[in-house]
Amino acid sequence: MGLVNLHAVLAKAQKQGYAVGAFNFVNMEMLQGIIDAAVEAHAPVILQTTEGAIEYAGIGYLAALARTAAATAGIDVVLHLDHGKHLETVVQALRHGYTSVMMDASDRLYDENLSLTQQVVRIAHMAGVSVEAELGRLKGIEDTVSVGDAQATLVDPAQAQDFVRQTGVDALAPAIGTSHGAFKFKGTPRLDFERLGQVAHLTGIPLVLHGASSVPAGIVNKANDYGAAIKGAAGVPDDIMRQAIRGGICKINTDTDLRLSFTAGIREELTKHPEGFDLRHILGPARDAVKAMVLNRIEVFGCAEKG
Repeated sequence: MGLVNLHAVLAKAQKQGYAVGAFNFVNMEMLQGIIDAAVEAHAPVILQTTEGAIEYAGIGYLAALARTAAATAGIDVVLHLDHGKHLETVVQALRHGYTSVMMDASDRLYDENLSLTQQVVRIAHMAGVSVEAELGRLKGIEDTVSVGDAQATLVDPAQAQDFVRQTGVDALAPAIGTSHGAFKFKGTPRLDFERLGQVAHLTGIPLVLHGASSVPAGIVNKANDYGAAIKGAAGVPDDIMRQAIRGGICKINTDTDLRLSFTAGIREELTKHPEGFDLRHILGPARDAVKAMVLNRIEVFGCAEKG
């Protein structure tokens, strides 16, 4: 079937009222877990790589893995550049067959973000590739993204309307209160749904929720039981996720959940079988854990049987 463009996938999600899972991967086993789950649920899926993943594994390897997976999956598969901070990386992604790119200039002044995103949209649209951008800044740490409390800002709905009108982006990630990493909230989890509704109304395009991992206590506890030291982790509850989808979110990014599941699987296997050194036996359970997590997220996002 091959890789498909993000725009068509999100347009369908926006029309039918569900969200498509966007899952980050850094190696073959993570990718296999994601694809196996999406195929089993017959759900569309967005495979994502960050600049950090590209530095680690090489963009050629990552793109080849994604193309191989999409060729026989029988579902809509998008290959997306997540948090592209540099124009050179965006161009590199286009040359390697990515079907969607994110130009994340949210850490720059508004006019700089606008100008750089306009440039990316012109280049990407000529190649038939979708563009995502971000307004506002999510706090937290994940790969190349690091934002403290003092730098975090929520999106301005009027500014979002102007930005979308002037850039022509296909999707927008508005900052509404989530954060990157495994420590998303202090106290009661809340998102600014009124702000989200305003952005959805004023822009009319599919919206993206970043920093959206659920960070299940069971997975964190399992990792800790087998030697991890993850204290105070908290993610986005499922009911809040579903409310965000009703408010206009059509693409939901998930990274931390997969990292936690993968490493918990490895820790358990090595603890239970310290004599083992066959990588297939070590990484296989981790791949299965990723698949189980993705199946869970697909159910919450409402995108099963939409592939």
